[in-house]
Amino acid sequence: MDSVTQIALGAGIAGACAPKEHRRKALLAGAALGTLPDLDVLIDYGDAVRNFTYHRGFSHSLFVLAPFSIVLWLALKKIWAPVREAPRRWLAAISITLLTHPLLDAHTAYGTQLLWPLQTPPVSWSTLFIIDPLYTLPLLVGAIYAAVRPLTVRSDTLLRAGLALSSVYLAWSWAAKLHVENLVQEAMAESGLGSAPLFSTPSPFNTLMWRVVVPTDDGYLEGNYSLYADNGELNLVHYPFDRELLERSNDLWSARRLRWFAQDFVRADLVDGELVLSDLRMGQAPTYVFSHAIARDNGSGFEPTPTRLIPASFEARQLGEVWIAIWEGNAPAGGIELRDPAISADD
Repeated sequence: MDSVTQIALGAGIAGACAPKEHRRKALLAGAALGTLPDLDVLIDYGDAVRNFTYHRGFSHSLFVLAPFSIVLWLALKKIWAPVREAPRRWLAAISITLLTHPLLDAHTAYGTQLLWPLQTPPVSWSTLFIIDPLYTLPLLVGAIYAAVRPLTVRSDTLLRAGLALSSVYLAWSWAAKLHVENLVQEAMAESGLGSAPLFSTPSPFNTLMWRVVVPTDDGYLEGNYSLYADNGELNLVHYPFDRELLERSNDLWSARRLRWFAQDFVRADLVDGELVLSDLRMGQAPTYVFSHAIARDNGSGFEPTPTRLIPASFEARQLGEVWIAIWEGNAPAGGIELRDPAISADD
């Protein structure tokens, strides 16, 4: 999630756990601890693919953060009076703040390596967009009020209410996701498409419209579904690409790493002789947030090149289109429809 959300969550948890006479100190400490795991972005791992796939690694591991929280608590208990005065409450403040950071990040499409150093793929529950005002605002209100009037009963109430409301919203995001995925699976089965891996994620800043990606033998299906307007009707667009190209790229470490990181929701393209792998989980056809050039085709195979992230360009009107689609829908009547974007409606 974005830094503001993590700061607000950390401050809210620490402020609610610590005694009210320590509240301002707890809010500051919680905000700092809520930011701490993301400082791994300052590490240069050597190239673009490593920087992309090692982010949210060791610094977000439950195996690292759990013992670190205890070590930090023990150190602070020796040197800081507030922790000595209320050790149990501060242990809860420190440990819960640190552990909820990666757990919240795992609710985004990017994914989080919760079990590092185990070589399991990143956890990507993808129930929240990286910025979601409805999740963040209750936390911010509680934290800001508690900072202004830390000793009041209302500050207790608003901190706990903010945490409760955000948790309820998080639970709603899970329910929405499961509903959309069940609907897509049923529609695909009825259309003779069978079962296939499925990735779903909310569109920017909301949990009412969901984007769906389904791999196929010659590409993938992609579409949007509005919980408000689409009424069980789906419109999935078929985007072809050369899967043989993707398999040929598997000799490259960077290709294997990207496929592992994205759990194979990737596409491969040759662009001006360069092999480009795009993460299908973030962005929308034809523009994806994370596309990496990783090799050059020399005619007899792929020659690895210094990897680089290809900048993605999005226009403000795209957000307006998302807003309109939430209320007006994305699909024609009649259930699931598959179409090729290369074929115009007039053909």
